[in-house]
Amino acid sequence: MEHAYGLSIPRTVEEACDPRRMALIVYDMQVGVIGQIADGERIVSRVRGLVDAARLGGYRVFYLRHMGVPKAVAGVAALRMAMAWQRVDTVDQVRTAFLRDSPEFALVPELEPSPDEMVFDKISMSAFVGTPLDIVLRDCGLDTIAIAGVATEVGIDPTARHASDLGYLPILVTDACGAGHAEAADRALDALRFAGDSLFTDTDTLTGLLAKGGKK
Repeated sequence: MEHAYGLSIPRTVEEACDPRRMALIVYDMQVGVIGQIADGERIVSRVRGLVDAARLGGYRVFYLRHMGVPKAVAGVAALRMAMAWQRVDTVDQVRTAFLRDSPEFALVPELEPSPDEMVFDKISMSAFVGTPLDIVLRDCGLDTIAIAGVATEVGIDPTARHASDLGYLPILVTDACGAGHAEAADRALDALRFAGDSLFTDTDTLTGLLAKGGKK
């Protein structure tokens, strides 16, 4: 741990793992998303292990869910993105997905939040846009987030970049972050490594650290 100007600056995953400064972010582990991931069952199992370890170690856990917007109230950017993702040429052809309370919107049943955990819904890719996540983390005195879920190349990448811009330390659990497009996910991780403001770990390593809680 580096110390300067009254600050404790973590330089490794082990130094950053402290329930007084870090939370676990579970990103878009929803029925409709996992169904599009080739190794979805493996990702669910690994994320579930991380959640169990975080609970054991006394870490706060926050879940994000992507929420669709009905076409009649969707804006230009939302409709353009929907046409691109669904590979259609007109708004009439767009199918509105992930509407609130639809089966695909729900978190997978293996990840049932406890009464002490929070779920935030969003319509953006960054977990920090349009949600209270930043306010809640700062109010709890947290400055580090471990991120797991799906998908690396779509939402986890912009969340990590945004977190860094807001002054957080993002830690990506690479083998617990699923992808819809493996090559795009690898490019995203390479870019984050090049930027240098994120840390990277794997499920086994972080699970062990989480379960220890504040004990080093």
